[in-house]
Amino acid sequence: MPQSTAARPAASPPSEGLSGFRRVAAVASILTAIVLVVLDGAVVNIALPTIADTLGVAPAGSVWVVTGYQLALVVALLPAGALGESLGYRKVFAGGVLLFTAASAGCALAPTLPWLVVARLMQGLGGAAVMSLAVALLRFVYPPRLLGAAIGWNALVIALSSAAGPTVGAAILAIAPWPFLFAVNIPIGVIVLMTARALPAVEGVKRRIDPVSVVLNAGFFVALVMGAETFASRVGAGSALLLVAALCLAGLIRREHGQEAPLIPLDLLQVRSFRLSVVASVLCFTGQMASTVALPFYLQNGLGQDAFTAGLFMVPWPLATAVAAPVAGRLSDRLATGWLCAAGGLLLAAGLALSAFWPLQRDPLPLLAFMVISGFGFGLFQTPNNRNMLLTVPKARSGAAGGMQGTARLVGQTAGAVTMTLLFSLVSSPVDAPRIGLAVAAVLTLAGGVASLLRVPADVGTAQPPLSANVGVRSRNG
Repeated sequence: MPQSTAARPAASPPSEGLSGFRRVAAVASILTAIVLVVLDGAVVNIALPTIADTLGVAPAGSVWVVTGYQLALVVALLPAGALGESLGYRKVFAGGVLLFTAASAGCALAPTLPWLVVARLMQGLGGAAVMSLAVALLRFVYPPRLLGAAIGWNALVIALSSAAGPTVGAAILAIAPWPFLFAVNIPIGVIVLMTARALPAVEGVKRRIDPVSVVLNAGFFVALVMGAETFASRVGAGSALLLVAALCLAGLIRREHGQEAPLIPLDLLQVRSFRLSVVASVLCFTGQMASTVALPFYLQNGLGQDAFTAGLFMVPWPLATAVAAPVAGRLSDRLATGWLCAAGGLLLAAGLALSAFWPLQRDPLPLLAFMVISGFGFGLFQTPNNRNMLLTVPKARSGAAGGMQGTARLVGQTAGAVTMTLLFSLVSSPVDAPRIGLAVAAVLTLAGGVASLLRVPADVGTAQPPLSANVGVRSRNG
């Protein structure tokens, strides 16, 4: 087992963060980078048939253009957070943007599917650095009293980017060939790199990152995702992959146990409030993804709507989330986040339960109201929960907290997709399976709200828990 490297104690950056134009430029850099990563994950789906035809591959093969990106993203989140803590948040964040931008050029120039998939893997690695360190950097840009609002704007940007993805992709394809889906990232990435100089230069602690732990982390997530996707169609192969995932996780925990700043944040998970926030996040994102998969099938197979109309019925969800996120952010700076997350989980569960059990009888209009309730509840939950995860750890471990945030989200989304895959395999009715999925999603999100209630006594507001003070970062104003 590798020995931990003692980090140098260091002064934290000014508690009030940045100010004036520099704060505006720093926030613009962070949020624009997030738009790049989230939008790029959403615009490509609509182009898969076109990409398959152009490159002369089967539709099943073209799906790797999406799967490769998501897989690289989830594999690299925790290592990217650790690398940010080691080398400095701004350096790794900017390096991630640079890699993402260069890989976008590679995607635009791809002559074959393997080339495109490799370039997408590189995009995912760069995107992981952005997603794991963006929220950590916000903690150094804003003072604690404004951090909830800042995280709310971050959630707003993610929600709007996700909602706009298919529309943006369709608009680009209407006037240009598919490589332009990736080429448009290049000038935006250059702008982000230019504004990244305004970000706070938080220096790292120069601790060593164990390469064996990085490999075990990658093995765990690759085997977990592949095993979960394979399980429904090939039980034996799926079970073997899930066993490999379990062995890799056990090996990773054993190797990292006792480290002062482990790759998988075991030290942070010992904090009850942080641990419950992670659990609640996984539960709510599982329900969110399960419902996102179930609703189109319910609308089309059960309610007789065409694909375009079904898409329109789902638009109120992300829009309501976008409205709720900044409101929840401001409230979380004033109220206990556990109560806000519980209220959000309850609203989300209510919207999903109404969607599952309301006797619509081929009249889907009430679903619009249910989507608003669900989306508003999701926004009310997500922002305070993310704020709590960030503020219950020392600033020096903000990178690990950001990586864990993203990991909880992607694990939950993967579990939600697998849940619906299993339901479609087990339930023969194309109408009953999505309704059962919505009911299961309601139970999961309600459980996420209950988990949030359990941490109310431990809510610390803007205070920091008594974790090890030895893991520090240095900061300078340049």
